[in-house]
Amino acid sequence: MQSQKLSISLSPSLVRFIESYRVAKGCKSRSQVIEEALTLLQERELEEAYTEASQEIDPDWELTVADGLADETW
Repeated sequence: MQSQKLSISLSPSLVRFIESYRVAKGCKSRSQVIEEALTLLQERELEEAYTEASQEIDPDWELTVADGLADETW
């Protein structure tokens, strides 16, 4: 995977957390810790989007999907 270098500013407490997490979890670098955190954030956003989309139920579609099917069919 090709990487791109970024420069970010973080509070000292976040830097300490990143470093302690890196050591405790055996991560190779601070970048790996931040990448894991961003991946979790990305997954959370995707999960929220799927949840929101699943709440958009179209009653007409529900009728169309079941059109012509009866319990006996199954």
